Amino acid sequence: MGFVPHPNLCGLLVLPDDMRAKQWVAMAGLDPRQHQSGSSVNKKPRLSKAGNRYLRIALYMPTLSAARHDPNVRAYYHHLIQTRGLKKLQAICAVMRKLLHAIQAMLKNRQPFQSSRFYTPNEATA
Repeated sequence: MGFVPHPNLCGLLVLPDDMRAKQWVAMAGLDPRQHQSGSSVNKKPRLSKAGNRYLRIALYMPTLSAARHDPNVRAYYHHLIQTRGLKKLQAICAVMRKLLHAIQAMLKNRQPFQSSRFYTPNEATA
């Protein structure tokens, strides 16, 4: 079963080949944004949401589906919630980011999605 990109994700296909995965993440607005002011204000990092909102929207439902039906993605999602202590929506956003990295690698290497390379339950926590 191959990956069929959402129509909004097809915009990724026209990006320059030399664009790195971190740049894709920033373009989607899935990169963390720090908020600090002096020594007294240190807020928790949040998504920057500075990028393309349509890309985030297009990644949301496939991420929910993958987190429910793909065993490796589901294991990563539960790892984020149980081990890292993230809330469910934070874990969804982290999976969205990792899926975007996987999509970039798939297109760069011209290989199909392999969920076993996405995450294995035996992976050490980073």
